[in-house]
Amino acid sequence: MGKRQDKHLPTLIAALAQRGLRLGWAHYLGDDRQLLTDAFKRSLASKDIVFSYGGIGATPDDHTRQCAAAALGVSLKLHPEAEREIRTRFGGEVTPQRLAMGEFPVGSAIIPNPVNRIPGFSLGDHHFVPGFPQMAWPMVEWVLDNRYRDLFGKDKWLEDSILVFDAGESQLIPAMQAVEAGYKGVKVFSLPSMGADGSRIHVELGVRGDPAQVKEAMEALRLQVSAAGFPYR
Repeated sequence: MGKRQDKHLPTLIAALAQRGLRLGWAHYLGDDRQLLTDAFKRSLASKDIVFSYGGIGATPDDHTRQCAAAALGVSLKLHPEAEREIRTRFGGEVTPQRLAMGEFPVGSAIIPNPVNRIPGFSLGDHHFVPGFPQMAWPMVEWVLDNRYRDLFGKDKWLEDSILVFDAGESQLIPAMQAVEAGYKGVKVFSLPSMGADGSRIHVELGVRGDPAQVKEAMEALRLQVSAAGFPYR
């Protein structure tokens, strides 16, 4: 880890937003089999939709296929569709090492790879794609468009905010709590800004959530800030 800057997370967030969906969480995990297996055990036991990037090759430092199988207590097996794709890709140059990239946990379905035909795989709502962005990104979009179209628009939301001056975050907590208590469809957020010397500049204070509630909740937040005596714009 640490040799490359991650570009997958912002791209996934954007792909989800385009479909009216939002990211729930993200984990960065190293090439440690126990660490990966434990993480997959937790996530596979949940109802979360999960995208896993990288580690599905056949080199000794690729552990994701093996750890996903271990997390479910199943074996790896050459998937017939993956074998067909790999043989089509390499023809007479197929090797055991190349076929190993099609060995997925029993029960997997393949994710087509539009770049080199070596597929990824899905286990329920867990989807495993290569680490290469040019392969991973269209594969993730394929999964979203083919598996989760019925969820599109589920997380429609709006956001609005103001800049509050002469206040610290702690002084704004009562206003934030009052608005969240009154508007269950929104979340209040605060983002403080400081100068190079650590001096306070302003706090961005806002709400995000149900489009039908954001405007009214934002007006309530403004009234709370004014009542507390803090200037804003």
